[in-house]
Amino acid sequence: MDTVMIRQTEPRDAPLLPSVERSAAQAFLQFPDLAWLANGSVQSVEKHLELIEGGASWVAVDSEGLPVGFLNGILTKLDLYICEVSVQSSHQGKGIGRRLMEAAKEWAVSCGCKSITLTTFRKLPWNEGFYKSLGFNTLNESELTQALYDIRNEEIDAGLPIEQRCAMCLHLV
Repeated sequence: MDTVMIRQTEPRDAPLLPSVERSAAQAFLQFPDLAWLANGSVQSVEKHLELIEGGASWVAVDSEGLPVGFLNGILTKLDLYICEVSVQSSHQGKGIGRRLMEAAKEWAVSCGCKSITLTTFRKLPWNEGFYKSLGFNTLNESELTQALYDIRNEEIDAGLPIEQRCAMCLHLV
């Protein structure tokens, strides 16, 4: 079994990350109403480079140094917003997403963040339930920050079924 290492993402990783996200998205094929996401758009190399420069980007690499998963986000004054967590389909279910989240949490604490936020699907097993197992709470409408409202509107514009989405928060202090 390959040993997977988690480290900060480097610019040289960026061209390899869209294929990891495409592979991870194949899991959506299990759900007919979301199957279109399996062939949907992914973060561009340019977006990855931007997030890498911001410092909130980690990659899981195999024994050959090739990316098999990643997590990236945006640091704000008070929190870390997780943009994307993806694990290549052949490496799913091995705890890599959990390890990526732990790296992000440690970093967020060291940066003085008060919380980590994200948006995700409610009923997919690797989404809301997974994040709840890490200590995240699902936010109700009145708890959404302006930033999370804005992200929700972007998700609506991208065609995501908003009734199946939720925002979540992990309080760090």
